[in-house]
Amino acid sequence: MEIEHTKADIIERQLRQGFGPRHRQEASALIGEECKAESAHVWLGPTVNIQRSPLGGCGFESYSEDPLLSGHLAAAIIQGVQKHGIASTVKHFVANDMEHERKAVDCIVSQRALREIYLLPFQIAVRDASPMAFMTSYNKLNGCHVSEHHHLLQKLLREDWRWQGLVTSDWYGTYSTTEAVNAGLDLEMPGPTEWRGLILANAIRAGKISMKTLDTRVGAVLRLIDQTSKSGVSERGPESTNDTTQTSEKLKQLSTEGLVLLKNQDSVLPLDITKTVAIIGPNSKILQFCGGGSAALRPYKNTTIYDAMLEANPSTKYALGCETHAQLPSLGPLLRIPGGRTCFFTFNVYLEPPEDVDRVPIDSLELDDTNVLLIDYQHSKVKEDLLFATMSAELCPEESGEYMFGLTVAGTALLYINDELLIDNSTVQTSDDSFFGSGTVEERAKTYLEAGKTYEWRVEFGSAPTSKTKQNGVTTFGPGGVRVGCTRIINAEEEIFKAVSVARQVDQVVLCCGLSGDWESEGFDRANMDLPGLQNRLIEEICKVNSRTVVVLQSGTPVTTPWVDQAPAILQAWYGGNETANAIVDALYGRSCPSGKLPLSWPRLNQDNPAFLNYRSDEGRCLYGEDVYVGYRYNEKVGRQVQWPFGFGLSYAQFQLYGLTTTRQGSDVMSEKLLVTVQVKNTSTKHDGGEVVQLYISPPTCGIGRPLKELKAFSKVVVPHGETVTASMCVQLRHATSYWSEREDAWVSQKGRYKVFVGTSSDNTSLEAAFETASTFSWNGM
Repeated sequence: MEIEHTKADIIERQLRQGFGPRHRQEASALIGEECKAESAHVWLGPTVNIQRSPLGGCGFESYSEDPLLSGHLAAAIIQGVQKHGIASTVKHFVANDMEHERKAVDCIVSQRALREIYLLPFQIAVRDASPMAFMTSYNKLNGCHVSEHHHLLQKLLREDWRWQGLVTSDWYGTYSTTEAVNAGLDLEMPGPTEWRGLILANAIRAGKISMKTLDTRVGAVLRLIDQTSKSGVSERGPESTNDTTQTSEKLKQLSTEGLVLLKNQDSVLPLDITKTVAIIGPNSKILQFCGGGSAALRPYKNTTIYDAMLEANPSTKYALGCETHAQLPSLGPLLRIPGGRTCFFTFNVYLEPPEDVDRVPIDSLELDDTNVLLIDYQHSKVKEDLLFATMSAELCPEESGEYMFGLTVAGTALLYINDELLIDNSTVQTSDDSFFGSGTVEERAKTYLEAGKTYEWRVEFGSAPTSKTKQNGVTTFGPGGVRVGCTRIINAEEEIFKAVSVARQVDQVVLCCGLSGDWESEGFDRANMDLPGLQNRLIEEICKVNSRTVVVLQSGTPVTTPWVDQAPAILQAWYGGNETANAIVDALYGRSCPSGKLPLSWPRLNQDNPAFLNYRSDEGRCLYGEDVYVGYRYNEKVGRQVQWPFGFGLSYAQFQLYGLTTTRQGSDVMSEKLLVTVQVKNTSTKHDGGEVVQLYISPPTCGIGRPLKELKAFSKVVVPHGETVTASMCVQLRHATSYWSEREDAWVSQKGRYKVFVGTSSDNTSLEAAFETASTFSWNGM
């Protein structure tokens, strides 16, 4: 049995914005099917860490700033995946909300914030879905690494929550033997073990670990093996795909459901198919379907937004506008194996360095991506991750001009063209965030290439142990990796001029901008909230000359939008997986109706974010100073205006909410429920659409500071135009009314009058009701 990443991770992240139960079921079924196709017994998901800040490198992997939303989405996905016999590994337990010094940072969180915000998604997942596995985070929590945290892994998770399952470390996230085993860490990943084996045997002989404890740890592993054996997935089975027409249709629907329409002035959208159109921008011809790091996977097909636009309207014009890559794009399209396939190169593996003229390769691969991460590479002759490799191919430029080459490495590397050294990233190296923080800066050099001429391209690579850089608090994944990039040098001013000229010639413009895996990735956090490169200027210039411009933003977390008043229409498209492009174009031309909602608040500036002063590691510590006031909880408490509020999203349809009713059921305070219904009318004359009805509850004023209101339930309904549908929600009152009391070390529901707010975003809750509780009581557990 192997634990591995799959393309299913991309499917799961499409659900963050849709909120709909039917689509959660479809997504979880696809994840299960994908895992089986790839012979994976255990899926490393879902990620339920809180989006504290827009800058979090792994923010695109997480669900929301709201713990209840995160927990309910996670539970639904886990239920569906585990119906296939595939284990879900909910992660990262807990407070893995930043990448900066993620192995070394001590996240200092109050017990109240820990319970109400950061642990709550995990609690809901355990209560409603019982995931088979938990993954510990890299960081410390209040002074102790989570993989060694006895209170979290034993007292809270196994005793208070009565969860029975396997606890695994994140990859290379185990830092001890005795402490981790006694704390409740069942499995160290990846293998072969570093902290167990002989070290564990010696600890047992010394009486530091009891046989009873060892049996418990082993028992958890064996139970997981037994549970997943029922999936029908064979051990070390073949890796295939689930690439079918039916899969593509489901993926497109999921991606469509996540699109969030942020602005649509003068009904610029949907586009008019009879009018001329141009597609402009750096994300037009490069498919941005996922973020970076271990979440960066290969799509089944590489359909770009430009491709999909061209299929919808063959006369679509195009202009680049500007470039945005942080690292130079992959060399693949320029390479060719001599006498073989284009876009491929040879990767020969050796045990000896290039200076050994008699060396013989122990392995030879043909690869098509010059971003080579060797995290999963294994060979019986490679010891302690030390290897050397030669990458070679013919370089065949299609256009003459000056080309910029880039070389990044977790290890050492030299780049040659026609046997002449172009880049040395070996002799002197500078640390950077590449390769999860264990790599170097991208060393660059330019050279002139002539179209039609063939050049010999070669890179000599030494694996991670050869690196001259050493950084604390980062993860080196196995033998490391190497990344080679290249682009033809362009004139930035000329590209903007060309784009403006094209925009003048057409009736409507689709402007594709945003981020990518270069900017949002595991291993590093974003430096700021701004769009990289000249994108802001490009948007402003295009909007000046074309009043029917649609800005399509792709990012996993918010970006600043200084041009928001100038842009007539804005569509937030996230990273929508395989069918990203087709889903976007369907929405642009009205073949689907956007109905997604923002799962986080969208601040105008990073300074408006409540974690602004407390986000990075300061000499190994990060104080979660905003306490329970995360996201909209903070904005409402201090009256801070945002660009778009939590839960916001427009539609081509228009909705009216009315007829709020509340009904209480049960007499026992531990099981009493509140049933809420509301009528949702679609007043549009032609657009069917979906609306997410959101239920917030406001506590009484009882001497302890609490958020003004908090999300407690939601319901997505699809309403045909001109019709009305009833949205129903049910909440358990003790969950809806309680806060965590550090004094009592328990959840406390206060006596008093609670208000019920229902609406379509956190700042649009026009329907109001109330209920009263007769007594104050405390409780623990689930």
